[in-house]
Amino acid sequence: MKYTNIQGVPDFDCKEYQVKKTKYCICIPIINEGERIQNELKTAKEYNINEIADIIICDGGSTDNSTQDEKLINLGVNTLLVKKGQGKQGAQLRMGLYYALQRGYEGIITIDGNNKDSIEDVPKFIEKLEEGYDFIQGSRFIKGGKAINTPIIRLISVRLIHAPIISLTAKEHFTDTTNAYRAYSKKYLTHPEVQPFRDVFMGYELLAFLSVKASQLGMKTCEVPVRRQYPKIGKTPTKISFFKGNADLMRILIRNMRGEYNVQENNESRKQ
Repeated sequence: MKYTNIQGVPDFDCKEYQVKKTKYCICIPIINEGERIQNELKTAKEYNINEIADIIICDGGSTDNSTQDEKLINLGVNTLLVKKGQGKQGAQLRMGLYYALQRGYEGIITIDGNNKDSIEDVPKFIEKLEEGYDFIQGSRFIKGGKAINTPIIRLISVRLIHAPIISLTAKEHFTDTTNAYRAYSKKYLTHPEVQPFRDVFMGYELLAFLSVKASQLGMKTCEVPVRRQYPKIGKTPTKISFFKGNADLMRILIRNMRGEYNVQENNESRKQ
């Protein structure tokens, strides 16, 4: 099935391998993750994660054969979405959130597809969604969490720059704000002051915005402990380049702190 010409959502193709089975879903954005996504899905199946939350792969256009139908079906994937429109991470996320809300899920868990995160911890997010929390941030830095082989420059930037800026903007203390392992309630995503389906969210902007808006709106937020593990050797699995990527990230954080992604601000700028 093709989804096209939806305001604020990139064009995408959809393959539903199974019907909607659960109250919550897991959206996993990927692009050419190869064995990493295969191993992540194997872990999910080992822990029966696909039985408690439908797994939706949000592919940005992989060309490495990691999204072959038979492979995904055997690994318990419920649905494959393939982005055809413009945009990077933010566009993939908008695609996944739109599909999940249209399908009627009450909460959406997101996790990277590079096998750095403990997908077996999904039940912790579901438990908090069931308790009425609207934004749940996974953290390797709180009690019970594990940060394994974290590159020192990444550790410093998260702890001393990114987390303090996000916490200041959100007016609530968060410890692991670059971590895309998190959950959102339907109530949060459909709030009139959130409106995630806007083309301003092309890259990392949407993750930054959703990190702070829930607490600004007085919604229930919390962190849950997770594991994030980097490989001991080899290239660090990330889509953020050291110089340009981090410079762009800082610009987004500053714009986010100024409220430039707020719905009212965005609409006023269109009138000018």
